[in-house]
Amino acid sequence: MKIIPDILTFDWDEGNSNKNLVKHIVTVQESEEVFTNQPLIIATDEKHSTSEQRFLALGRTNKDRKLFLSFTIRKDKIRIISIRDINRKETKIYETH
Repeated sequence: MKIIPDILTFDWDEGNSNKNLVKHIVTVQESEEVFTNQPLIIATDEKHSTSEQRFLALGRTNKDRKLFLSFTIRKDKIRIISIRDINRKETKIYETH
C-alpha cells in the first residue's frame, strides 16, 4: 500500500508547527526532512484513525536526528499532527530496519 504522495507537499497550520517547535524543539524543516531520508518506517495508527486515517512514522533528519511522527494525508498533502524525538523502545525498532 502506497502511503506517501509522489510529490512531497505539506499542509501546515500555524498551531501545529508552533506547538512542535515550542514543545518538542522540532522545526518545520526537520519535520519535512524525515520524509526524504531512509529508513522511514510507517505504520497505520488504528487507535487514532476515527475521523480520518492517521499514520505513525519513525525516521531521521539530514543531521541524523531520529524522530517519531504522527500524520495524515489530506488532498495529497502530508499534514503532520505531532513530532518528537524517538524514545528508547522506538530507537530499537528503528535500528532493526
